[in-house]
Amino acid sequence: METTEKSIEVLNDLIEINNDRIDGFNRAAEGLGEGDADLKAVFEQFASDSRENVQELSAAVGQAGGDVDTGNTVTGSLHRAWLNVKATFSGHDRKAILEECERGEDAIKKAYRDALSEDNGLSVEQTQLISKQQGAINVGHDRIKALRDSQA
Repeated sequence: METTEKSIEVLNDLIEINNDRIDGFNRAAEGLGEGDADLKAVFEQFASDSRENVQELSAAVGQAGGDVDTGNTVTGSLHRAWLNVKATFSGHDRKAILEECERGEDAIKKAYRDALSEDNGLSVEQTQLISKQQGAINVGHDRIKALRDSQA
């Protein structure tokens, strides 16, 4: 596969998983109760961060001459469905919701780590963009993990 095509594929994969993250955090926020405004604000911020990631990645795809994928991953669809089931049966339990959010954050961390593989043919600019976003994703993961760990 040509280097440019491979890098466009990698960027589009990151767009899709960020779309999954947006949907996941939106659904998680919907599963929270009235006393969970603090957590809802965190989820809304992370969804907003991923919307910004999608914009930046979409611009990078365009600069590389590719077409932007606007969908979600198959595993992301499963992740969102599981979150809905979990919220329904857990009575909107904060810890259960945070555990599932952490699972989603683990997946996006792996996607970013994999994207930075040397064999993906990324340009210096693309690598810098992905590395910057990866740093923020890692911080988000750690925050979700800390919130989960703080639950009784």
